[in-house]
Amino acid sequence: MEEIEFILDTAKESMNGSIAHLEKEFLNIRAGKATPAMLGGVFVDYYGSQTPLSQVANINVPDARTITVQPWEKSMLQPIEKAIMIANLGFNPMNNGDNIIISVPPLTEERRRDLVKQAKSEAEDAKIGIRNARKDANNDIKKLEKEGVSEDACKSAEEDVQELTNSFIKKIDDLLAVKEAEIMKV
Repeated sequence: MEEIEFILDTAKESMNGSIAHLEKEFLNIRAGKATPAMLGGVFVDYYGSQTPLSQVANINVPDARTITVQPWEKSMLQPIEKAIMIANLGFNPMNNGDNIIISVPPLTEERRRDLVKQAKSEAEDAKIGIRNARKDANNDIKKLEKEGVSEDACKSAEEDVQELTNSFIKKIDDLLAVKEAEIMKV
């Protein structure tokens, strides 16, 4: 039965990966309050190589509507400003000669609805990942059955996989509900 345990562990690991990916994607969906994570996807041309913004500057949030970016080298001000514009985050960075100040605009009702749609899409992608993990696990269990593992053990393992799937789908629905509430809160 070690094989079945291995299959269940592999499925659980894969499902946890889907949840972790979803949580990371949710961080990129901004809910109106400024956070350093909003600039997580910004890469700067640093001496010829694309480098994450956080590796060339300090990113701070002095209040709920402002992000400040203080480069470690003054010469990086223009490239950072350009990288933020290219990232197309809907921000208008202002360069004051020492650092870059970004005012995070409040979200409109329409933009909030778009963000909720985006969050639902990400949640659906995560559910697809969970279902694929279930399918892979069930296929592996069927192979074991053909190799002579008892039918009862395989049936039980398939039920375990389904329980695992249901619990992870519920976790995704819970995460989505929290994110939706966060986005819609004015």
